[in-house]
Amino acid sequence: MQWNLAVRASALRHLLTHGARALRRASSSVPVATSVFFLLLCACLLYLPELHQDPPNSAANRGVTLLIWTHPFGHYRKLPDCWARYQIEGCTLTDDPLEYPNVDAVVIHHREIATGAAELPAEPRPRAQKWIWMNYESPTHTPALWRFEGKFNLTLTYRADSNIFLPYGYLEPEITRNPDAHLLHAPSRARLQRPHLVAWVISNWSDSQARVAFFYELQRYVRIDVFGRVGLPLAAGSGSVVRLLSSYQFYLALENSQHPDYITEKLWNAVVAGAVPVVLGASRRNYERFLPPNAFIHVNDFPSVRGLARYLLMVRRNPSRLWHHLDWREGYSTVQPSFWAHHYCSACRAVRKSIGTTQVVHSLERWFWSDPGLSHSHSWERRGL
Repeated sequence: MQWNLAVRASALRHLLTHGARALRRASSSVPVATSVFFLLLCACLLYLPELHQDPPNSAANRGVTLLIWTHPFGHYRKLPDCWARYQIEGCTLTDDPLEYPNVDAVVIHHREIATGAAELPAEPRPRAQKWIWMNYESPTHTPALWRFEGKFNLTLTYRADSNIFLPYGYLEPEITRNPDAHLLHAPSRARLQRPHLVAWVISNWSDSQARVAFFYELQRYVRIDVFGRVGLPLAAGSGSVVRLLSSYQFYLALENSQHPDYITEKLWNAVVAGAVPVVLGASRRNYERFLPPNAFIHVNDFPSVRGLARYLLMVRRNPSRLWHHLDWREGYSTVQPSFWAHHYCSACRAVRKSIGTTQVVHSLERWFWSDPGLSHSHSWERRGL
């Protein structure tokens, strides 16, 4: 939700107008939860990176250069032009390690330094240079955090309490200018029902995962079409999951581990495809920070997996109940930040805004494993330069 203040004000007016319409359509049991969601979404307009707003202070008006220390997971991707794509000026990106002494900040992806595929840059670092810790895996799959205490100045993750917060996806009003946005539509009542019931796409299968145990139980009561390495073949190419899900009523958006704010593309692919996501991951309250409460079905809403299965079958036969899970879509776009262009440009934006000060993240492991409901900040110290 990266707009200047005028556009954000317009977006807030749009949300309030749309929210009033939604409340008028809602049943008597829905308005409170729906109102809470709209208030949270309005607040998020001020919370996510402001990619299109110029820095207010004169120091931040100078350009900055960021070094991408390693390409994540060893997969080379052409570095973006932040101005052409996101209207962020004064940003230069490089992946040339020889530029290390000259750059304002270094973006360091956790996987490579944790596994030994790459070492941290040489110390001592140039004066005022910032190191940015970037990671989009859950704490369960983020090893060796203890090795990097006190090394970083900024965090760039999916967690809302990161210094640079960029989730896997989020909603914007339909007026968005974001190039990573996809406009949503509510289906017509005549086309609510779809040919197939439930799909699940999975590439990382482990019987120790909660989602696999959940799948084994759910398949006792409803048919689930499984795609990926352990199931039916999935078509290659970008957008293949969304195309597949366009013929399914429900999609199992089951995370590989359960942690606060760890809500990945699994949810957003379902939303884009118009399938109702059945989610297993963070708490319902956490999901409601990103979507209206009726936009998804949480496994914890039911006392048993059998109860969930009965609900899915009932919804499939009941157009009014199905409409309840889909009518919210009109007037929104989903934004799925492009890996890793959106992240690098958001980092550049943050570095420009923080010129003249720095901070040190002293408790990276404790913070990343913490519940944001209990603690919203790193243990850090700030100092002027």
